[in-house]
Amino acid sequence: MAFLLALLIVAITAGLVWPMASKMWWTPVLASVQGANFDKHFLTTMVMCVIIFVPAQLALAYCIVAFKDKGRAKAAVYSHGNNFMEVIWTSLAMVFFIGMNVLGQSMWAEQRFTGAPEGSLQVEATGEQFAWNFRYAGADGKFGKTDYLKVDNSAGNPLGLDPDDPAGKDDIVTSTLVVPVNRPLEVILHSKDVTHNFFVREMRIKQDAVPGMDLRIHFTPSLLGDHYEVACSELCGLGHYKMRAYMKVVTQPEYEKFLKEHAR
Repeated sequence: MAFLLALLIVAITAGLVWPMASKMWWTPVLASVQGANFDKHFLTTMVMCVIIFVPAQLALAYCIVAFKDKGRAKAAVYSHGNNFMEVIWTSLAMVFFIGMNVLGQSMWAEQRFTGAPEGSLQVEATGEQFAWNFRYAGADGKFGKTDYLKVDNSAGNPLGLDPDDPAGKDDIVTSTLVVPVNRPLEVILHSKDVTHNFFVREMRIKQDAVPGMDLRIHFTPSLLGDHYEVACSELCGLGHYKMRAYMKVVTQPEYEKFLKEHAR
Protein backbone atom coordinates (compact mmCIF):
# COMPACT_ATOMS: atom_id res chain seq x y z
CA MET A 1 0.00 0.00 0.00
CA ALA A 2 2.86 2.38 0.78
CA PHE A 3 4.34 1.82 -2.67
CA LEU A 4 0.96 2.39 -4.36
CA LEU A 5 0.41 5.60 -2.39
CA ALA A 6 3.88 6.85 -3.34
CA LEU A 7 3.19 5.97 -6.98
CA LEU A 8 -0.10 7.86 -6.81
CA ILE A 9 1.67 10.97 -5.46
CA VAL A 10 4.23 10.82 -8.29
CA ALA A 11 1.44 10.42 -10.86
CA ILE A 12 -0.53 13.38 -9.44
CA THR A 13 2.62 15.51 -9.43
CA ALA A 14 3.32 14.68 -13.07
CA GLY A 15 -0.33 15.28 -13.95
CA LEU A 16 -0.15 18.77 -12.46
CA VAL A 17 3.20 19.75 -13.96
CA TRP A 18 2.65 18.35 -17.47
CA PRO A 19 -0.16 20.74 -18.55
CA MET A 20 2.00 23.69 -17.58
CA ALA A 21 5.17 22.33 -19.20
CA SER A 22 3.27 21.65 -22.43
CA LYS A 23 1.36 24.97 -22.13
CA MET A 24 -1.87 23.03 -22.49
CA TRP A 25 -3.78 25.55 -20.35
CA TRP A 26 -1.78 28.70 -20.82
CA THR A 27 -2.34 32.42 -21.03
CA PRO A 28 -4.33 33.76 -24.02
CA VAL A 29 -2.63 35.47 -26.95
CA LEU A 30 -0.55 38.50 -26.00
CA ALA A 31 -1.90 41.69 -27.58
CA SER A 32 -0.13 44.57 -25.82
CA VAL A 33 3.42 45.84 -25.49
CA GLN A 34 3.33 45.99 -21.67
CA GLY A 35 1.91 42.48 -21.43
CA ALA A 36 5.31 40.95 -22.29
CA ASN A 37 6.62 41.87 -18.83
CA PHE A 38 3.55 40.32 -17.23
CA ASP A 39 4.05 37.05 -19.11
CA LYS A 40 7.72 36.98 -18.14
CA HIS A 41 6.87 37.50 -14.48
CA PHE A 42 4.13 34.87 -14.64
CA LEU A 43 6.51 32.33 -16.18
CA THR A 44 9.15 33.07 -13.51
CA THR A 45 6.56 32.53 -10.79
CA MET A 46 5.42 29.20 -12.25
CA VAL A 47 9.01 27.94 -12.67
CA MET A 48 9.82 28.83 -9.07
CA CYS A 49 6.71 27.04 -7.86
CA VAL A 50 7.66 23.92 -9.84
CA ILE A 51 11.18 24.00 -8.38
CA ILE A 52 9.67 23.96 -4.89
CA PHE A 53 6.66 21.72 -5.52
CA VAL A 54 8.22 18.80 -7.43
CA PRO A 55 11.11 18.00 -5.02
CA ALA A 56 8.75 18.28 -2.05
CA GLN A 57 6.27 15.81 -3.55
CA LEU A 58 9.01 13.39 -4.61
CA ALA A 59 10.53 13.57 -1.12
CA LEU A 60 7.10 12.77 0.34
CA ALA A 61 6.75 9.74 -1.94
CA TYR A 62 10.24 8.55 -0.96
CA CYS A 63 9.53 8.90 2.78
CA ILE A 64 6.29 6.93 2.47
CA VAL A 65 8.21 3.97 1.01
CA ALA A 66 11.46 4.29 2.98
CA PHE A 67 9.84 4.70 6.39
CA LYS A 68 6.79 2.51 6.04
CA ASP A 69 5.80 0.21 8.91
CA LYS A 70 7.75 -3.03 8.52
CA GLY A 71 6.19 -4.75 11.50
CA ARG A 72 9.09 -4.22 13.86
CA ALA A 73 8.09 -3.07 17.34
CA LYS A 74 9.78 0.12 18.45
CA ALA A 75 9.01 2.80 20.97
CA ALA A 76 7.35 5.98 19.76
CA VAL A 77 9.44 9.12 20.07
CA TYR A 78 7.74 12.36 21.04
CA SER A 79 9.06 15.51 19.36
CA HIS A 80 8.28 19.20 19.61
CA GLY A 81 9.66 19.67 16.11
CA ASN A 82 12.79 21.43 14.98
CA ASN A 83 12.73 25.18 15.60
CA PHE A 84 15.84 25.76 13.52
CA MET A 85 14.36 24.08 10.44
CA GLU A 86 11.05 25.88 10.91
CA VAL A 87 12.85 29.24 10.95
CA ILE A 88 14.75 28.24 7.80
CA TRP A 89 11.75 27.26 5.68
CA THR A 90 9.61 30.13 6.99
CA SER A 91 12.39 32.58 6.10
CA LEU A 92 12.79 31.04 2.64
CA ALA A 93 9.05 31.33 2.01
CA MET A 94 9.13 34.97 3.13
CA VAL A 95 12.07 35.74 0.84
CA PHE A 96 10.27 34.07 -2.07
CA PHE A 97 6.99 35.98 -1.68
CA ILE A 98 8.59 39.33 -0.93
CA GLY A 99 11.12 38.84 -3.75
CA MET A 100 8.41 38.09 -6.32
CA ASN A 101 6.48 41.18 -5.23
CA VAL A 102 9.59 43.34 -5.55
CA LEU A 103 10.23 41.98 -9.04
CA GLY A 104 6.69 42.84 -10.12
CA GLN A 105 6.56 46.26 -8.47
CA SER A 106 8.10 48.21 -11.36
CA MET A 107 5.74 46.55 -13.86
CA TRP A 108 2.73 47.55 -11.74
CA ALA A 109 3.95 51.09 -11.09
CA GLU A 110 4.80 51.72 -14.76
CA GLN A 111 1.15 51.49 -15.76
CA ARG A 112 -0.46 53.10 -12.72
CA PHE A 113 1.94 55.61 -11.16
CA THR A 114 3.73 56.77 -14.31
CA GLY A 115 1.90 59.06 -16.70
CA ALA A 116 0.90 57.90 -20.15
CA PRO A 117 3.31 58.74 -23.00
CA GLU A 118 2.81 62.04 -24.78
CA GLY A 119 0.31 61.76 -27.61
CA SER A 120 -1.58 58.85 -26.04
CA LEU A 121 -5.18 58.38 -27.07
CA GLN A 122 -7.47 59.08 -24.10
CA VAL A 123 -10.71 57.16 -23.73
CA GLU A 124 -13.10 57.20 -20.78
CA ALA A 125 -14.53 53.86 -19.68
CA THR A 126 -17.54 54.08 -17.38
CA GLY A 127 -18.99 51.03 -15.71
CA GLU A 128 -22.52 50.62 -14.40
CA GLN A 129 -24.71 47.68 -13.47
CA PHE A 130 -24.28 45.91 -15.87
CA ALA A 131 -22.66 47.55 -18.90
CA TRP A 132 -19.66 49.53 -20.12
CA ASN A 133 -19.76 52.85 -21.98
CA PHE A 134 -16.74 54.39 -23.70
CA ARG A 135 -16.31 58.09 -24.48
CA TYR A 136 -13.99 59.71 -27.03
CA ALA A 137 -13.18 63.42 -26.94
CA GLY A 138 -14.07 64.03 -30.59
CA ALA A 139 -12.40 66.39 -33.07
CA ASP A 140 -11.62 69.13 -30.52
CA GLY A 141 -9.66 66.73 -28.30
CA LYS A 142 -11.59 67.84 -25.18
CA PHE A 143 -14.05 65.91 -23.06
CA GLY A 144 -17.25 67.79 -22.37
CA LYS A 145 -18.73 68.32 -18.93
CA THR A 146 -20.99 65.74 -17.37
CA ASP A 147 -23.79 66.13 -14.86
CA TYR A 148 -25.21 63.19 -12.96
CA LEU A 149 -28.61 64.90 -12.97
CA LYS A 150 -28.65 64.60 -16.76
CA VAL A 151 -27.94 60.84 -16.81
CA ASP A 152 -30.72 59.17 -18.78
CA ASN A 153 -30.06 55.80 -20.39
CA SER A 154 -33.42 55.67 -22.10
CA ALA A 155 -32.77 59.03 -23.78
CA GLY A 156 -29.35 57.97 -25.04
CA ASN A 157 -27.34 59.92 -22.48
CA PRO A 158 -25.87 57.23 -20.19
CA LEU A 159 -22.99 59.45 -19.04
CA GLY A 160 -24.95 62.63 -18.39
CA LEU A 161 -23.30 64.78 -21.07
CA ASP A 162 -24.14 68.47 -20.67
CA PRO A 163 -25.76 69.63 -23.95
CA ASP A 164 -24.89 73.24 -23.14
CA ASP A 165 -21.13 72.59 -23.07
CA PRO A 166 -19.57 73.23 -26.51
CA ALA A 167 -16.65 70.89 -25.73
CA GLY A 168 -19.03 67.96 -25.39
CA LYS A 169 -21.02 68.41 -28.59
CA ASP A 170 -18.58 66.27 -30.58
CA ASP A 171 -17.96 63.66 -27.87
CA ILE A 172 -18.56 60.09 -29.02
CA VAL A 173 -20.12 57.51 -26.70
CA THR A 174 -20.14 53.85 -27.71
CA SER A 175 -20.59 50.45 -26.12
CA THR A 176 -17.55 49.05 -27.96
CA LEU A 177 -13.98 50.18 -27.35
CA VAL A 178 -12.29 50.80 -30.71
CA VAL A 179 -8.60 51.81 -30.71
CA PRO A 180 -5.78 51.99 -33.27
CA VAL A 181 -2.97 49.44 -33.15
CA ASN A 182 0.50 50.43 -31.89
CA ARG A 183 -0.69 53.71 -30.39
CA PRO A 184 -0.41 54.29 -26.61
CA LEU A 185 -3.84 54.25 -25.00
CA GLU A 186 -4.83 55.82 -21.68
CA VAL A 187 -8.08 54.54 -20.21
CA ILE A 188 -9.75 56.83 -17.67
CA LEU A 189 -11.99 54.71 -15.47
CA HIS A 190 -15.23 55.79 -13.79
CA SER A 191 -18.16 54.03 -12.16
CA LYS A 192 -21.77 55.20 -11.86
CA ASP A 193 -22.79 52.94 -8.98
CA VAL A 194 -20.55 50.30 -7.39
CA THR A 195 -16.96 49.14 -7.81
CA HIS A 196 -16.35 47.49 -11.17
CA ASN A 197 -13.15 46.19 -12.74
CA PHE A 198 -11.82 46.81 -16.24
CA PHE A 199 -10.24 43.53 -17.36
CA VAL A 200 -8.93 42.69 -20.83
CA ARG A 201 -7.00 39.43 -20.56
CA GLU A 202 -5.19 39.67 -23.92
CA MET A 203 -3.87 43.10 -22.93
CA ARG A 204 -2.91 41.84 -19.46
CA ILE A 205 -4.86 44.77 -18.00
CA LYS A 206 -6.91 44.72 -14.81
CA GLN A 207 -7.89 47.87 -12.90
CA ASP A 208 -10.77 48.82 -10.60
CA ALA A 209 -13.30 51.51 -11.49
CA VAL A 210 -14.40 53.10 -8.22
CA PRO A 211 -17.35 55.51 -7.77
CA GLY A 212 -16.20 59.08 -7.29
CA MET A 213 -12.61 58.37 -8.37
CA ASP A 214 -10.71 59.13 -11.56
CA LEU A 215 -8.46 56.09 -12.09
CA ARG A 216 -6.12 55.78 -15.06
CA ILE A 217 -4.19 52.99 -16.69
CA HIS A 218 -2.25 53.02 -19.94
CA PHE A 219 -0.99 50.40 -22.39
CA THR A 220 -0.24 49.98 -26.09
CA PRO A 221 -2.32 47.46 -28.10
CA SER A 222 -0.02 45.60 -30.46
CA LEU A 223 -2.19 43.02 -32.21
CA LEU A 224 -5.18 43.58 -34.47
CA GLY A 225 -8.36 41.91 -33.29
CA ASP A 226 -12.16 42.30 -33.23
CA HIS A 227 -13.24 40.44 -30.11
CA TYR A 228 -11.06 41.22 -27.12
CA GLU A 229 -13.51 40.88 -24.26
CA VAL A 230 -13.75 43.72 -21.74
CA ALA A 231 -15.03 41.94 -18.66
CA CYS A 232 -15.93 43.18 -15.21
CA SER A 233 -13.91 41.02 -12.82
CA GLU A 234 -15.25 42.59 -9.62
CA LEU A 235 -18.45 41.09 -8.20
CA CYS A 236 -20.89 43.96 -8.73
CA GLY A 237 -24.37 42.47 -8.35
CA LEU A 238 -26.73 39.83 -9.67
CA GLY A 239 -25.98 40.65 -13.31
CA HIS A 240 -22.21 40.64 -12.86
CA TYR A 241 -21.82 37.53 -15.00
CA LYS A 242 -23.15 39.31 -18.11
CA MET A 243 -21.32 42.64 -17.72
CA ARG A 244 -18.98 42.71 -20.66
CA ALA A 245 -18.14 44.67 -23.77
CA TYR A 246 -15.65 44.20 -26.59
CA MET A 247 -12.44 45.93 -27.56
CA LYS A 248 -11.48 46.19 -31.22
CA VAL A 249 -7.90 46.95 -32.24
CA VAL A 250 -7.89 48.30 -35.79
CA THR A 251 -5.58 50.05 -38.23
CA GLN A 252 -5.30 53.85 -38.14
CA PRO A 253 -7.46 54.31 -41.30
CA GLU A 254 -10.14 52.05 -39.80
CA TYR A 255 -10.03 54.01 -36.57
CA GLU A 256 -10.47 57.31 -38.41
CA LYS A 257 -13.40 55.79 -40.30
CA PHE A 258 -14.94 54.73 -36.98
CA LEU A 259 -14.68 58.30 -35.66
CA LYS A 260 -16.31 59.74 -38.79
CA GLU A 261 -19.17 57.23 -38.64
CA HIS A 262 -19.91 58.09 -35.00
CA ALA A 263 -19.28 61.85 -35.19
CA ARG A 264 -22.19 63.93 -33.91
